[in-house]
Amino acid sequence: MMKQKKIMLPTVAEAKEFVAVAGKCDFDINVFYNRIIIDAKSILGVLSLDLRKILTVEYDGENEELEAFLNEKAASKYKAA
Repeated sequence: MMKQKKIMLPTVAEAKEFVAVAGKCDFDINVFYNRIIIDAKSILGVLSLDLRKILTVEYDGENEELEAFLNEKAASKYKAA
């Protein structure tokens, strides 16, 4: 079953950490922003997104480190712009 989480990665350091965590997973992880779909394991792809906006992460797998990271970066924890 596909899972979706809304996150924010407001800094380049957080984007790099996200890609590093995603790279450890043995399943596909995609990041959606508007109509753009990016492979979450691609640092260039993730950095090409507007990091000031809410991103949707979609994945179909289990990884505790990924779940913890996504919960930590949940969009609901940030003030709306």
